Amino acid sequence: MATFIDLNLYPDSPETPAVAGDDITTALTLNIPKIEPFDDPPTTNPNPNFSIIAQSDQNDVFTEFNRISEMFRTAFSGKSDKFDDKTEDFHSGEEQSGLIDPNSQAIVLVPEQTHNSIVADTSRRKKQQRSSELVRVTNLGVEDERYFRDVVRKTRMIYDSLRVFVSNEDDKRRVNNLFDRVPRARGDLRSASVMKDRGLWLNRDKRVVGAIPGVYVGDIFFFRMEICVVGMHGVPQAGIDYLCSSQSSNGDPIATSIVVSGGYEDDQDAGDVIIYTGHGGQDKHNRQADHQRLEGGNLAMERSMHYGIEVRVVRGFKYEGSPSGKVYVYDGLYKVVESWLEVGKSGFCVIKFKLVRIENQPEMGSGVLKYAEKLRKEPLQVRAGGGYVCLDMSMKKEHVPVLLFNDIDDNHEPMFYEYLVTSVFPPFVYHLGAKGGGCECVSGCVEGCFCAKRNGGEFAYDQNGLLVRGKPLIFECGPQCRCPPNCHNRVSQNGVRNRFEVFRSRETGWGVRSLDLIQAGSFICEYTGVVLTRQQAQLFSMNGDSLIYPNRFGERWAEWGDLSQIFSDYVRPSYPSVPPLDFAMDVSRMRNVACYLSHSLCPNVLVQLVLYDHYNYAFPHLMLFAMENIPPMRELSLDYGEADEWTGKMAICN
Repeated sequence: MATFIDLNLYPDSPETPAVAGDDITTALTLNIPKIEPFDDPPTTNPNPNFSIIAQSDQNDVFTEFNRISEMFRTAFSGKSDKFDDKTEDFHSGEEQSGLIDPNSQAIVLVPEQTHNSIVADTSRRKKQQRSSELVRVTNLGVEDERYFRDVVRKTRMIYDSLRVFVSNEDDKRRVNNLFDRVPRARGDLRSASVMKDRGLWLNRDKRVVGAIPGVYVGDIFFFRMEICVVGMHGVPQAGIDYLCSSQSSNGDPIATSIVVSGGYEDDQDAGDVIIYTGHGGQDKHNRQADHQRLEGGNLAMERSMHYGIEVRVVRGFKYEGSPSGKVYVYDGLYKVVESWLEVGKSGFCVIKFKLVRIENQPEMGSGVLKYAEKLRKEPLQVRAGGGYVCLDMSMKKEHVPVLLFNDIDDNHEPMFYEYLVTSVFPPFVYHLGAKGGGCECVSGCVEGCFCAKRNGGEFAYDQNGLLVRGKPLIFECGPQCRCPPNCHNRVSQNGVRNRFEVFRSRETGWGVRSLDLIQAGSFICEYTGVVLTRQQAQLFSMNGDSLIYPNRFGERWAEWGDLSQIFSDYVRPSYPSVPPLDFAMDVSRMRNVACYLSHSLCPNVLVQLVLYDHYNYAFPHLMLFAMENIPPMRELSLDYGEADEWTGKMAICN
């Protein structure tokens, strides 16, 4: 059973569990946060009436720093109003009026609303304020881990699918109205704002010190606001997230997390050791223009060092292929072990903190990203010690190689099967299916075309090929359509685009991981095999051959794009109605990479039924899509349905 420990801090007994003090709500005062580069930097100062240069006396800044540090190290009593700190956060070029929540420290945009344009309805919940109660979560059992992971996964799924939905609606609006020049907030900001209005942000009822339950080291986020949604870092742009002194039980501000993304020229990042520059003193061009002082987030970092409190570290950096141009990676817990004042590169005094990564944690996600990048370019050089069984087990049948890696034993079983790119259906499937024409969209499908109507009036994918909403069945453009191969309604039929690796594991047997970062909603591959009718399957099973029964797969497609917590009138897609999948797939001789995916009750991959080369509803293709952002080298998993038959992994893969 998970244990939530309240933290009440005393100078003589760091990390002493106790009951936190009462919440104290006060008026918001201005205190400049450490501003990190946003996903899409503003072109103008978000608040032209307020300069972001911290004021200080240049002659006595060293004296001030040493005096305050000594005061807190020796006689700490009561609450110092002088250092009562709050944080004002900025949004990229957006109006701030009326959006400030004194306790939330996470200000997001309030968008316009209708069903299609994400507008608030009468079901909007009361705004959820951030708690001042500090807790540390310990003693997580297997069931606890699974529960919290599922909560985080579903929250991120709502965010990702809502963002894709919002962006897709904006794209359609621009196409349908070429004169629409009304500026709108980005989809990531609007999605976070709506989720906050609905009370869907996590960890708002308590301030979690240390690891966030359900968030793993190495988890990747494409947008800064998504980190706020899951409760990793509560402020959208400030680099230091902390509990301010007015809310602390003993008057001390406490830092809980930082974002390292190159916002300050004096930062130094060596991975396990970080020299982190405090906030303050920067102008609107992110140049150091004044001295820093021991206040706000700087004081919170110093107090966390004093009490020995761990700090979560999220790294942000540019990444090619990311929808925001950046990625944010959770790299684990660090301890602040030292702080000092020195003259920075620009000639102004800056406060520095040395953070050291706590031992016995999983490998840093940022390190894995760099390793995977090298592996994609020079696999044999990176793994000079060997282990590769084959550099392309698809034998060039896929667009990109499928690697086979085993550095554990001499098992080469995946090489004994013929690689099958797409499923083989009985010939009658192509004759008995419903006949139908194709679209006439020469340059690509448009809204209202024949294929759009076949899908119930809207396409399943956005312009980037991401799944907007899971459906019982998706009709992609087929051979009779005039649209080109790059039509946005031809996604899964175009095959694998990511570099996958089938690998041997001591824990799970065979598994699959990607060398690429896979975005949520992206197509992964088809689950292939030789399709058999019920009568044929009965004969094959008598011979002990390995069969897959598609009707046993979990209906995870219904979770992707489920916006029932956003829209009060949301209805789960039910068109077209699909008959029960009364067939089996033989994978005993012919298979592909999908057959080696592990089973999980919290999978990161879903099965979506798709038709494109025929229109027999009873025999669809089994297409796999990502349910979340999947980092490189993380194992892919699927819900095979019935746990009594699919234990851990499918028998064919062990």
